[in-house]
Amino acid sequence: MQITQVISRQPSELGRALAVLAGRPLDLLLVFGAIDHFTHPAFRQALNELPPGTALLGCSTAGEISAAGVDDGTCCITAIDFDKVGLKPASTTLNGMDDSFAAGERIGRQIQAPDLKAVLVFGPGVRINGSALVDGISSIIGIAVPITGGLAGDGGAFRETFTLGRDGVSNNAVVAVGLCGDGLRFGHGSFGGWEPFGPARKVTRSEGNILYELDGEPALEIYKRYLGDHARSLPASGLLFPFAMLGDDHNAIGLIRTILGVDESLGSLILAGEIDANGYLRLMHASTDKLVNGAEAAAEAAAGMFRSAGETLAILVSCVGRKLVMGSRVDEEVEAVGDVFSNKATLTGFYSYGEISPFTPGSSCKLHNQTMTITCLGET
Repeated sequence: MQITQVISRQPSELGRALAVLAGRPLDLLLVFGAIDHFTHPAFRQALNELPPGTALLGCSTAGEISAAGVDDGTCCITAIDFDKVGLKPASTTLNGMDDSFAAGERIGRQIQAPDLKAVLVFGPGVRINGSALVDGISSIIGIAVPITGGLAGDGGAFRETFTLGRDGVSNNAVVAVGLCGDGLRFGHGSFGGWEPFGPARKVTRSEGNILYELDGEPALEIYKRYLGDHARSLPASGLLFPFAMLGDDHNAIGLIRTILGVDESLGSLILAGEIDANGYLRLMHASTDKLVNGAEAAAEAAAGMFRSAGETLAILVSCVGRKLVMGSRVDEEVEAVGDVFSNKATLTGFYSYGEISPFTPGSSCKLHNQTMTITCLGET
Protein backbone atom coordinates (compact mmCIF):
# COMPACT_ATOMS: atom_id res chain seq x y z
CA MET A 1 0.00 0.00 0.00
CA GLN A 2 1.29 3.44 -0.93
CA ILE A 3 -0.07 6.70 0.49
CA THR A 4 0.35 10.23 -0.87
CA GLN A 5 -1.24 13.27 0.73
CA VAL A 6 -1.63 16.83 -0.54
CA ILE A 7 -3.46 19.80 0.98
CA SER A 8 -5.16 22.55 -1.00
CA ARG A 9 -5.37 25.89 0.82
CA GLN A 10 -7.61 27.60 -1.72
CA PRO A 11 -10.31 26.18 -4.05
CA SER A 12 -8.43 27.61 -7.03
CA GLU A 13 -5.37 25.52 -6.08
CA LEU A 14 -7.14 22.16 -6.32
CA GLY A 15 -5.94 21.40 -9.84
CA ARG A 16 -2.36 22.15 -8.87
CA ALA A 17 -2.65 20.00 -5.75
CA LEU A 18 -4.04 17.03 -7.66
CA ALA A 19 -1.32 17.44 -10.30
CA VAL A 20 1.11 16.14 -7.68
CA LEU A 21 -0.65 12.78 -8.03
CA ALA A 22 -0.25 12.63 -11.82
CA GLY A 23 1.34 9.40 -12.97
CA ARG A 24 0.99 7.69 -9.59
CA PRO A 25 -1.03 4.49 -9.13
CA LEU A 26 -4.34 5.58 -7.64
CA ASP A 27 -7.01 3.22 -6.33
CA LEU A 28 -8.80 5.36 -3.74
CA LEU A 29 -8.90 9.12 -3.26
CA LEU A 30 -10.10 10.25 0.18
CA VAL A 31 -11.16 13.91 0.18
CA PHE A 32 -12.17 15.95 3.24
CA GLY A 33 -12.65 19.65 2.58
CA ALA A 34 -14.43 22.84 3.50
CA ILE A 35 -17.70 23.79 1.84
CA ASP A 36 -15.95 26.40 -0.33
CA HIS A 37 -13.95 23.64 -2.00
CA PHE A 38 -16.87 21.29 -2.59
CA THR A 39 -18.95 24.04 -4.21
CA HIS A 40 -16.16 25.52 -6.35
CA PRO A 41 -16.23 24.78 -10.13
CA ALA A 42 -12.51 23.93 -10.01
CA PHE A 43 -13.28 21.04 -7.67
CA ARG A 44 -15.45 19.14 -10.13
CA GLN A 45 -13.10 19.97 -13.01
CA ALA A 46 -10.09 18.61 -11.14
CA LEU A 47 -11.93 15.41 -10.25
CA ASN A 48 -12.94 14.86 -13.87
CA GLU A 49 -9.26 14.79 -14.82
CA LEU A 50 -8.39 11.91 -12.49
CA PRO A 51 -7.44 8.52 -13.99
CA PRO A 52 -10.42 6.33 -14.91
CA GLY A 53 -11.23 3.74 -12.27
CA THR A 54 -10.21 5.90 -9.32
CA ALA A 55 -12.62 5.36 -6.43
CA LEU A 56 -13.68 8.69 -4.88
CA LEU A 57 -14.79 9.00 -1.27
CA GLY A 58 -15.15 11.94 1.10
CA CYS A 59 -17.28 14.78 2.35
CA SER A 60 -17.46 18.40 3.40
CA THR A 61 -16.38 19.18 6.94
CA ALA A 62 -16.57 21.35 10.02
CA GLY A 63 -12.76 21.32 10.10
CA GLU A 64 -10.06 19.31 8.32
CA ILE A 65 -7.54 17.01 10.02
CA SER A 66 -4.05 16.08 8.81
CA ALA A 67 -0.63 15.46 10.36
CA ALA A 68 -0.24 19.24 10.45
CA GLY A 69 -3.18 19.47 12.87
CA VAL A 70 -6.61 21.05 12.41
CA ASP A 71 -7.45 23.50 9.63
CA ASP A 72 -10.53 25.37 8.45
CA GLY A 73 -11.15 26.28 4.82
CA THR A 74 -8.73 23.74 3.32
CA CYS A 75 -9.05 20.42 1.48
CA CYS A 76 -7.05 17.36 2.56
CA ILE A 77 -6.60 14.87 -0.29
CA THR A 78 -5.16 11.43 0.42
CA ALA A 79 -4.38 9.00 -2.40
CA ILE A 80 -4.09 5.28 -1.60
CA ASP A 81 -2.76 2.58 -3.90
CA PHE A 82 -3.55 -0.92 -2.64
CA ASP A 83 -1.59 -4.05 -3.49
CA LYS A 84 -3.89 -6.68 -1.97
CA VAL A 85 -7.22 -4.99 -1.19
CA GLY A 86 -10.19 -4.85 -3.53
CA LEU A 87 -12.68 -1.96 -3.52
CA LYS A 88 -16.46 -1.91 -4.02
CA PRO A 89 -17.71 1.70 -4.32
CA ALA A 90 -21.36 2.45 -3.56
CA SER A 91 -23.67 5.47 -3.64
CA THR A 92 -27.36 6.14 -3.15
CA THR A 93 -29.61 9.19 -2.95
CA LEU A 94 -31.02 9.88 0.52
CA ASN A 95 -34.68 10.85 0.12
CA GLY A 96 -35.16 12.50 3.50
CA MET A 97 -34.64 11.40 7.10
CA ASP A 98 -37.29 8.64 6.90
CA ASP A 99 -35.30 7.02 4.06
CA SER A 100 -32.17 6.52 6.20
CA PHE A 101 -32.62 2.81 6.96
CA ALA A 102 -33.59 2.01 3.36
CA ALA A 103 -30.60 4.01 2.10
CA GLY A 104 -28.38 1.85 4.29
CA GLU A 105 -29.96 -1.27 2.81
CA ARG A 106 -29.24 0.00 -0.70
CA ILE A 107 -25.60 0.67 0.20
CA GLY A 108 -25.33 -2.77 1.79
CA ARG A 109 -26.60 -4.52 -1.32
CA GLN A 110 -24.07 -2.68 -3.50
CA ILE A 111 -21.04 -3.60 -1.37
CA GLN A 112 -21.89 -7.09 -0.12
CA ALA A 113 -19.31 -9.68 -1.17
CA PRO A 114 -18.01 -13.00 0.19
CA ASP A 115 -14.65 -11.42 1.04
CA LEU A 116 -15.96 -8.08 2.38
CA LYS A 117 -13.87 -7.20 5.44
CA ALA A 118 -14.80 -3.59 6.31
CA VAL A 119 -16.77 -0.55 5.11
CA LEU A 120 -16.03 3.16 4.97
CA VAL A 121 -19.21 5.25 4.72
CA PHE A 122 -20.01 8.98 4.71
CA GLY A 123 -23.45 10.54 4.73
CA PRO A 124 -25.02 14.00 4.69
CA GLY A 125 -24.85 15.81 8.01
CA VAL A 126 -28.41 17.13 7.91
CA ARG A 127 -31.82 15.54 7.29
CA ILE A 128 -30.51 12.08 8.15
CA ASN A 129 -30.95 9.53 10.91
CA GLY A 130 -27.40 8.25 11.18
CA SER A 131 -28.14 5.32 13.46
CA ALA A 132 -30.87 4.07 11.10
CA LEU A 133 -28.41 4.36 8.20
CA VAL A 134 -25.87 2.16 9.98
CA ASP A 135 -28.56 -0.35 10.98
CA GLY A 136 -29.69 -0.54 7.38
CA ILE A 137 -26.19 -1.39 6.12
CA SER A 138 -25.68 -3.98 8.87
CA SER A 139 -29.01 -5.63 8.05
CA ILE A 140 -27.57 -6.59 4.65
CA ILE A 141 -23.86 -7.29 5.30
CA GLY A 142 -24.19 -8.59 8.87
CA ILE A 143 -23.04 -7.16 12.18
CA ALA A 144 -19.63 -8.90 12.02
CA VAL A 145 -18.32 -6.55 9.29
CA PRO A 146 -17.05 -3.30 10.86
CA ILE A 147 -18.45 -0.04 9.49
CA THR A 148 -16.63 3.24 10.13
CA GLY A 149 -16.98 6.78 8.81
CA GLY A 150 -19.11 9.77 9.65
CA LEU A 151 -21.61 12.45 8.69
CA ALA A 152 -20.53 15.49 6.68
CA GLY A 153 -20.27 19.02 8.07
CA ASP A 154 -20.63 22.53 6.75
CA GLY A 155 -18.47 24.52 9.12
CA GLY A 156 -21.03 24.42 11.92
CA ALA A 157 -23.87 26.03 9.95
CA PHE A 158 -26.05 22.85 9.79
CA ARG A 159 -27.64 23.99 6.52
CA GLU A 160 -26.22 22.04 3.56
CA THR A 161 -23.48 19.43 3.47
CA PHE A 162 -21.87 17.48 0.63
CA THR A 163 -20.50 14.02 0.00
CA LEU A 164 -18.18 12.73 -2.71
CA GLY A 165 -18.59 9.29 -4.23
CA ARG A 166 -18.56 7.39 -7.47
CA ASP A 167 -21.25 9.68 -8.92
CA GLY A 168 -19.42 12.86 -7.95
CA VAL A 169 -20.41 15.62 -5.53
CA SER A 170 -23.92 15.60 -4.02
CA ASN A 171 -25.81 17.28 -1.20
CA ASN A 172 -28.09 14.26 -0.62
CA ALA A 173 -26.05 11.11 -1.28
CA VAL A 174 -24.71 8.44 1.04
CA VAL A 175 -21.36 7.18 -0.26
CA ALA A 176 -19.29 4.18 0.72
CA VAL A 177 -16.45 1.87 -0.23
CA GLY A 178 -16.33 -1.80 0.71
CA LEU A 179 -12.83 -3.09 1.47
CA CYS A 180 -12.34 -6.69 0.38
CA GLY A 181 -9.71 -9.39 0.69
CA ASP A 182 -7.61 -11.13 3.32
CA GLY A 183 -4.74 -8.72 2.70
CA LEU A 184 -6.55 -5.91 4.56
CA ARG A 185 -5.37 -4.86 7.99
CA PHE A 186 -8.03 -2.88 9.84
CA GLY A 187 -8.27 -1.34 13.29
CA HIS A 188 -10.72 1.02 14.99
CA GLY A 189 -11.18 2.93 18.22
CA SER A 190 -13.82 5.24 19.66
CA PHE A 191 -13.86 7.26 22.86
CA GLY A 192 -15.47 10.42 24.20
CA GLY A 193 -14.16 12.02 27.38
CA TRP A 194 -17.41 13.75 28.37
CA GLU A 195 -18.64 13.81 31.97
CA PRO A 196 -22.24 13.56 33.22
CA PHE A 197 -24.05 16.15 35.29
CA GLY A 198 -27.57 16.32 36.67
CA PRO A 199 -29.89 13.38 37.34
CA ALA A 200 -30.85 10.57 34.99
CA ARG A 201 -34.13 11.39 33.22
CA LYS A 202 -36.62 8.84 31.92
CA VAL A 203 -37.59 9.04 28.25
CA THR A 204 -41.36 9.18 28.42
CA ARG A 205 -42.11 10.10 24.82
CA SER A 206 -39.93 9.80 21.73
CA GLU A 207 -40.09 8.71 18.13
CA GLY A 208 -36.90 7.63 16.38
CA ASN A 209 -34.45 10.48 16.87
CA ILE A 210 -37.04 13.02 18.09
CA LEU A 211 -37.28 13.46 21.87
CA TYR A 212 -40.61 14.89 23.05
CA GLU A 213 -40.70 14.28 26.80
CA LEU A 214 -38.42 13.52 29.74
CA ASP A 215 -40.02 12.55 33.05
CA GLY A 216 -43.37 13.58 31.59
CA GLU A 217 -42.26 17.16 30.81
CA PRO A 218 -41.50 18.70 27.41
CA ALA A 219 -37.88 17.80 26.67
CA LEU A 220 -37.03 21.26 25.34
CA GLU A 221 -38.30 22.90 28.53
CA ILE A 222 -36.10 20.71 30.74
CA TYR A 223 -33.12 21.17 28.44
CA LYS A 224 -33.41 24.96 28.48
CA ARG A 225 -33.66 24.93 32.25
CA TYR A 226 -30.33 23.14 32.54
CA LEU A 227 -28.59 25.28 29.91
CA GLY A 228 -29.53 28.60 31.51
CA ASP A 229 -28.03 31.48 29.51
CA HIS A 230 -26.71 29.01 26.90
CA ALA A 231 -30.32 28.28 25.90
CA ARG A 232 -30.46 31.58 24.00
CA SER A 233 -27.99 30.13 21.48
CA LEU A 234 -29.90 26.94 20.69
CA PRO A 235 -29.58 24.83 18.64
CA ALA A 236 -25.87 25.67 18.22
CA SER A 237 -25.20 25.55 21.98
CA GLY A 238 -26.62 22.02 22.03
CA LEU A 239 -23.24 20.83 20.73
CA LEU A 240 -21.76 21.73 24.10
CA PHE A 241 -24.31 19.77 26.15
CA PRO A 242 -25.10 16.36 24.62
CA PHE A 243 -27.01 13.49 26.21
CA ALA A 244 -25.52 10.21 27.41
CA MET A 245 -27.77 7.22 26.79
CA LEU A 246 -28.25 5.12 29.94
CA GLY A 247 -29.46 1.62 30.63
CA ASP A 248 -32.18 0.63 33.10
CA ASP A 249 -29.57 0.69 35.87
CA HIS A 250 -28.76 4.34 34.98
CA ASN A 251 -25.25 3.37 33.86
CA ALA A 252 -23.97 4.79 30.57
CA ILE A 253 -24.04 2.37 27.61
CA GLY A 254 -21.31 4.20 25.69
CA LEU A 255 -23.47 6.19 23.26
CA ILE A 256 -23.84 9.98 23.23
CA ARG A 257 -26.46 11.94 21.32
CA THR A 258 -26.01 15.50 20.07
CA ILE A 259 -28.91 17.96 19.72
CA LEU A 260 -29.15 19.00 16.07
CA GLY A 261 -32.32 21.05 16.26
CA VAL A 262 -35.27 22.15 18.38
CA ASP A 263 -38.99 22.48 17.69
CA GLU A 264 -40.39 25.28 19.83
CA SER A 265 -44.00 24.53 18.88
CA LEU A 266 -43.78 20.89 19.98
CA GLY A 267 -41.27 21.40 22.77
CA SER A 268 -39.07 18.69 21.25
CA LEU A 269 -35.40 18.07 20.59
CA ILE A 270 -34.09 16.63 17.31
CA LEU A 271 -31.13 14.35 18.01
CA ALA A 272 -28.44 13.12 15.61
CA GLY A 273 -29.44 9.48 16.10
CA GLU A 274 -32.13 7.27 17.58
CA ILE A 275 -32.57 6.78 21.32
CA ASP A 276 -34.15 4.01 23.37
CA ALA A 277 -37.82 4.93 23.73
CA ASN A 278 -37.85 3.24 27.15
CA GLY A 279 -34.40 4.32 28.28
CA TYR A 280 -32.82 7.09 30.32
CA LEU A 281 -30.74 10.15 29.39
CA ARG A 282 -28.31 12.34 31.32
CA LEU A 283 -26.71 15.62 30.26
CA MET A 284 -22.97 15.77 29.60
CA HIS A 285 -20.26 18.42 29.57
CA ALA A 286 -16.50 18.31 29.05
CA SER A 287 -13.13 19.96 29.54
CA THR A 288 -10.34 20.09 26.97
CA ASP A 289 -8.08 17.83 29.03
CA LYS A 290 -10.77 15.14 29.28
CA LEU A 291 -11.43 15.27 25.53
CA VAL A 292 -7.72 15.03 24.68
CA ASN A 293 -7.43 12.01 26.98
CA GLY A 294 -10.42 10.50 25.17
CA ALA A 295 -8.74 10.95 21.78
CA GLU A 296 -5.62 9.27 23.10
CA ALA A 297 -7.70 6.34 24.39
CA ALA A 298 -9.35 5.95 20.95
CA ALA A 299 -5.93 5.88 19.29
CA GLU A 300 -4.62 3.30 21.72
CA ALA A 301 -7.65 1.09 21.05
CA ALA A 302 -7.18 1.32 17.27
CA ALA A 303 -3.43 0.73 17.50
CA GLY A 304 -4.01 -2.26 19.77
CA MET A 305 -6.12 -3.95 17.06
CA PHE A 306 -3.85 -3.05 14.18
CA ARG A 307 -0.90 -5.12 13.02
CA SER A 308 0.86 -4.05 9.81
CA ALA A 309 4.51 -3.55 9.00
CA GLY A 310 3.80 -1.44 5.92
CA GLU A 311 2.35 2.01 5.42
CA THR A 312 -0.57 2.93 7.66
CA LEU A 313 -3.43 5.37 7.17
CA ALA A 314 -5.28 6.66 10.23
CA ILE A 315 -8.66 8.26 9.49
CA LEU A 316 -9.78 10.52 12.35
CA VAL A 317 -13.44 11.51 12.59
CA SER A 318 -14.13 13.79 15.55
CA CYS A 319 -17.26 15.70 16.49
CA VAL A 320 -17.68 19.42 15.85
CA GLY A 321 -18.91 19.72 19.44
CA ARG A 322 -15.47 18.67 20.69
CA LYS A 323 -13.91 21.32 18.47
CA LEU A 324 -16.14 24.01 19.93
CA VAL A 325 -15.29 23.01 23.50
CA MET A 326 -11.53 22.89 22.89
CA GLY A 327 -11.34 26.10 20.87
CA SER A 328 -7.75 27.14 20.21
CA ARG A 329 -6.50 23.94 21.87
CA VAL A 330 -8.23 21.64 19.37
CA ASP A 331 -4.89 20.62 17.80
CA GLU A 332 -4.04 18.87 21.05
CA GLU A 333 -6.35 15.93 20.41
CA VAL A 334 -4.79 15.34 16.98
CA GLU A 335 -1.32 15.62 18.50
CA ALA A 336 -2.30 13.05 21.14
CA VAL A 337 -3.33 10.62 18.39
CA GLY A 338 -0.10 11.30 16.48
CA ASP A 339 1.94 10.55 19.59
CA VAL A 340 0.30 7.13 19.95
CA PHE A 341 1.21 6.20 16.36
CA SER A 342 4.73 7.72 16.73
CA ASN A 343 4.62 9.26 13.24
CA LYS A 344 4.25 5.79 11.70
CA ALA A 345 0.85 6.62 10.22
CA THR A 346 -0.42 9.20 7.75
CA LEU A 347 -3.25 11.12 9.42
CA THR A 348 -6.35 12.40 7.66
CA GLY A 349 -9.94 13.10 8.69
CA PHE A 350 -12.44 15.78 9.63
CA TYR A 351 -14.78 17.26 12.23
CA SER A 352 -18.22 15.81 11.70
CA TYR A 353 -21.90 15.88 12.65
CA GLY A 354 -21.79 12.21 13.66
CA GLU A 355 -19.16 9.48 13.93
CA ILE A 356 -19.62 5.86 12.83
CA SER A 357 -17.68 3.02 14.43
CA PRO A 358 -18.01 -0.09 16.57
CA PHE A 359 -17.62 0.88 20.22
CA THR A 360 -15.33 -2.07 20.96
CA PRO A 361 -13.80 -4.85 18.81
CA GLY A 362 -16.44 -7.36 17.80
CA SER A 363 -19.40 -5.18 18.84
CA SER A 364 -22.05 -3.93 16.43
CA CYS A 365 -21.46 -0.64 14.63
CA LYS A 366 -23.17 2.48 15.93
CA LEU A 367 -23.58 6.16 15.24
CA HIS A 368 -21.70 8.09 17.90
CA ASN A 369 -21.78 11.77 18.78
CA GLN A 370 -19.13 13.83 20.54
CA THR A 371 -16.48 11.11 20.15
CA MET A 372 -13.13 10.76 18.46
CA THR A 373 -13.23 7.70 16.21
CA ILE A 374 -10.14 6.35 14.49
CA THR A 375 -9.88 3.88 11.61
CA CYS A 376 -6.52 2.32 10.70
CA LEU A 377 -5.96 0.88 7.22
CA GLY A 378 -2.99 -1.17 6.05
CA GLU A 379 -2.05 -4.38 4.30
CA THR A 380 -0.25 -7.60 5.18
